[in-house]
Amino acid sequence: MPSVMGLLEERERAARQRVEALEAALREAEAAWERVVIARETVAEVLAEPCRREDVPPVVVAGERPAAAAAAAVPGSVVPVWRDGLDVGVLAPDYRRLVDVLAGGSGSGGEAMDCRQLAVALGLEAVPAKVEGVRSKAKRLVARGWLAEARPGAFSVVTGQVGGA
Repeated sequence: MPSVMGLLEERERAARQRVEALEAALREAEAAWERVVIARETVAEVLAEPCRREDVPPVVVAGERPAAAAAAAVPGSVVPVWRDGLDVGVLAPDYRRLVDVLAGGSGSGGEAMDCRQLAVALGLEAVPAKVEGVRSKAKRLVARGWLAEARPGAFSVVTGQVGGA
């Protein structure tokens, strides 16, 4: 039969091993927590800094004057806000095609079109997923001043602003 002292020593040894394992797990958890805190602080610092235009290299589109390209580039924006001096060439290809269709480049005659008509004119299937993608792009172009929305869902080119692309 084991002695009482032997049983107590065995329990003490087991408790010590458990404490050491928990201390190791605590150190690992604290290290992970410190990494998360540092990452959060770093992201907050980066987001707090204003984006300076000189930090962003100018975008040069093929066949375009570099000065016009630099004026057209808006960091983080797919569609720059329209202003005098910008032409359709600064837009991404999908947006350029959409403006071209509305400007009369594909037989619309410059009339307002709904998203289903636009999708078909762009050569897309008139299925909800494609129509909603066109609607999203058209709404973004309206918000940035490239297109007008005469009535809900009917898009047209802003008069005198965009010629044929």
